[in-house]
Amino acid sequence: MNKKFEQLRKHYPVFTFEDLGWDMKDKILTLRFHFHLDNQIHFYPEHAIDLKGFPNVEFEEEMMKNLVFHLGMAELVSYWKATCSPVVYIKSFRMNTIQANWWKKLYYHGLGEFFYLNQIETSLHEFMSFSYDKWARSFPMPFRLNLKDDFIIPVGGGKDSVVTLSILGATSPSTYALVVNQREATRQCIKAAGLQKRVLEVKRTIHPTLLELNEKGFLNGHTPFSSLLAFVSLMASAITGNRNIALSNESSANEATIPGTDINHQYSKSYEFEQDFRWYASKFICPDINYFSFLRPLNELQIAALFSKNQEYFNAFKSCNVGSKTDTWCCNCSKCLFTFIMLSPFLEKSVMKQIFSEDLLEKENLKPVLEQLAGAAKEKPFECVGTINEVNSALGHLCKNYPENELPALLQHFRKITAGISFTPIKKELEYWNVFHSLSADLEKILKDRLKMVQQQIL
Repeated sequence: MNKKFEQLRKHYPVFTFEDLGWDMKDKILTLRFHFHLDNQIHFYPEHAIDLKGFPNVEFEEEMMKNLVFHLGMAELVSYWKATCSPVVYIKSFRMNTIQANWWKKLYYHGLGEFFYLNQIETSLHEFMSFSYDKWARSFPMPFRLNLKDDFIIPVGGGKDSVVTLSILGATSPSTYALVVNQREATRQCIKAAGLQKRVLEVKRTIHPTLLELNEKGFLNGHTPFSSLLAFVSLMASAITGNRNIALSNESSANEATIPGTDINHQYSKSYEFEQDFRWYASKFICPDINYFSFLRPLNELQIAALFSKNQEYFNAFKSCNVGSKTDTWCCNCSKCLFTFIMLSPFLEKSVMKQIFSEDLLEKENLKPVLEQLAGAAKEKPFECVGTINEVNSALGHLCKNYPENELPALLQHFRKITAGISFTPIKKELEYWNVFHSLSADLEKILKDRLKMVQQQIL
């Protein structure tokens, strides 16, 4: 058990969601939240949404209270985790038991990696409880919206959202890209998609006091960012008037990071969370919004195959978190190596060199990372990477396509650590279709048709 966890919970027994608010100035909608730890340490995070491209947007008071409160609940966990206070005290609104249990499930599973890496032993029942101000008003009623059957596509700058952009971005002149904290890769991907005039940009500001606590040694770690994005996307739907929020989470996001456990770095990208969120948003926020992942039926190899046919994005996309601020591939992390492995079966070596600037399969220092990706270590990397089977299928395919005496260093190592093990042929991986998804029949046909076209070119 982590002693710091117990000490902080005793010293800061209550985390308070004190207040929320919003205002408009110079066509910037600013959402504000106030959290504090027993009135000793205060946090004031903000979200600023640029509405210059939306001259006629209007916000009804009760709708905003509902949306902003929920966004605050999604933001809250990033600050709560510093002390893991046993009680979360909410002043503005009172949730019913169903809502409270929904949020506890999200927090608990979304923090699975955080608990694991900090060696915190707790349970869904024990880790947190909610309490409310005696004057707290009842929860805002769900609202209705008259929406167009068009798309909002959250864009992160990696290959997955590029595939969604390339397929759905051209289906409607009213498609919008949604970006939280713009970076060069997202800007270039949106430009390549021709959506630079149809972007809703959100700037999320982390309050500096949280960063100070991190420096002082308070608890820190991964939080479920994609759940925050989910609630931001509901606000985006209300602003743009578009009904369909098309995420780019694939079936691979369902696999546990620690084999044999429920710990998943990508929990808030999983189908389980997608189902939970669709139900919650429909019941308690707005039943008119359709939140789904367009790529859920696919695996990472299929997405890589689809991406390989979109040359205009090759110099734009970046999946590397380490190099995100400088718009580069660091070429030394698990995200870089995973992306390199996924794309290699479908692109020439010269093209891969153009994208990454070097051949990652020749890098001896990446052997430990390869072992994590290939399932030869006790845990996968704590990053958004695909399944062990997908990695091994791609690497096995690559091994067959090199002369024996020309195998790069990492493929030699892969062959050594997997001797005698057979893997799913890449052909079978490319024919995969996950039936557990939230796509309409029309969208399912669009995706199947595009996949079939690529299969015919590759297989």
